[in-house]
Parts: sequence; structure tokens; C-alpha cells
Amino acid sequence: MRKERTAAERNPPDRNLDMEELEFRYDTQLLIEGEDLDEDEIGDYFRENFVGDCLLAVGDETLIKIHYHTNEPWKVLEYCASLGEIYDIGVEDMDRQSRGLQG
Repeated sequence: MRKERTAAERNPPDRNLDMEELEFRYDTQLLIEGEDLDEDEIGDYFRENFVGDCLLAVGDETLIKIHYHTNEPWKVLEYCASLGEIYDIGVEDMDRQSRGLQG
């Protein structure tokens, strides 16, 4: 008689994404405070100049929230700093997170 495997046995906790499966390593998030900010122009600049995915650029003329997955977060930070004051900056290493480590 065949024993049914438990969910934990079918999906062991050490089963993680390989870096090959994770195209963009860094989850980059921040706020930009400035004047005459335009979320559409910022979004267009990201699409034309950066390589990444999961772009979110939302807000108004004085405050924009950015969320972006990329392998070059420093470029995102440099560009955003050119638009105004940046704060609440977070860069999370999604590869480390997928391995259960601090990001």
C-alpha cells in the first residue's frame, strides 16, 4: 500500500527559486518629493532607460511613489534623486528573501 505524502514532503521548505528564475534581483521602493512631478513622464523614463519589471509610479505633482524590480537599483536612485528629495528608500534582495534570509 502506497503512503500519501504530506504537503510539507511534496514542497519542502528549502525549495527556493534559483537566480536563473529570478530575472530582476532587487525590489526598489522609494518616495520622491518635489515640484511639477509627472508620474507618466517618470514611468516613460523608466521604460526607456532602465531594465526591469513591476513598475509602479503613482502620485501627484509633489509626491511620487516608486516601486520597481531591477538589477541596478543605484541607477533608479540616482535618477529619482535628480527629480527631488528621495526618502523612505528600500532596496530588498529578492534572491536572499527566496532563500529565507534577510533581504
